[in-house]
Amino acid sequence: MSAKPMSMKVATRYAIAALRDYRQFGSRQLERDCPICGFHGIFVAAARPPRWNSRCPSCDSRERHRLAHLLYQKLGIGPGQKLSVLHFAPEVFMIERMKDDPGYVTSDPKMAYAKLNEDIQAISFGDETFDLVIAHHVLEHVPDDAKAFSEIRRVLKPGGRAILSVPQNWARETTVQEPSITGRRERAAAYGAIDHLRYYGRDFADKLRLAGFAVETYRPEPLDEMRMSLGFDDAIHIATKPA
Repeated sequence: MSAKPMSMKVATRYAIAALRDYRQFGSRQLERDCPICGFHGIFVAAARPPRWNSRCPSCDSRERHRLAHLLYQKLGIGPGQKLSVLHFAPEVFMIERMKDDPGYVTSDPKMAYAKLNEDIQAISFGDETFDLVIAHHVLEHVPDDAKAFSEIRRVLKPGGRAILSVPQNWARETTVQEPSITGRRERAAAYGAIDHLRYYGRDFADKLRLAGFAVETYRPEPLDEMRMSLGFDDAIHIATKPA
């Protein structure tokens, strides 16, 4: 069987990635599988400093996007399910997938293709509006995350679920959040990014339980981590409001 021809989009992204750092295409690099678009081949680096093998050169997905896709599949989240969904900072693939679903509402202050600009600490919708609230890598930017948890719980229907992920330092038991850390450099050093306001520890699920949720934590299978180039430290928390 002949190899599938490389698309111009993939070839262009390979060329750009090689110019930035040719070492990422060394002989030790494995070919990966993207569960979102079906691409099979070498992934390229993303972010600065670069994370090798993190970005699919076909659909541009990163590790956390692919992990989210796997969970959405597992939970049956998709078009035609008659679910009311509020999605903060939505993934591009999910917007494309759900664009014709009337119950799917997106919110982000920077994304031109998001429908709304909601404050997760003061959501404008009424009580018990949504079956699902989704927010990946949002809560570390929020000044009052306890208020955000409360608002998410308020707008969920009884038995509704929040699908949440944040950067976590699994080596630390508790979240690091110091009022004295306010400068960009200090935040980058303490929290991993200039616009993060805390660095969650293993206690993130406990914070959700304290806010009144039942919590499950989703992690992929170890072989899928390697095959699909998923983040070794990534997890998604499924917080369910009592029925």
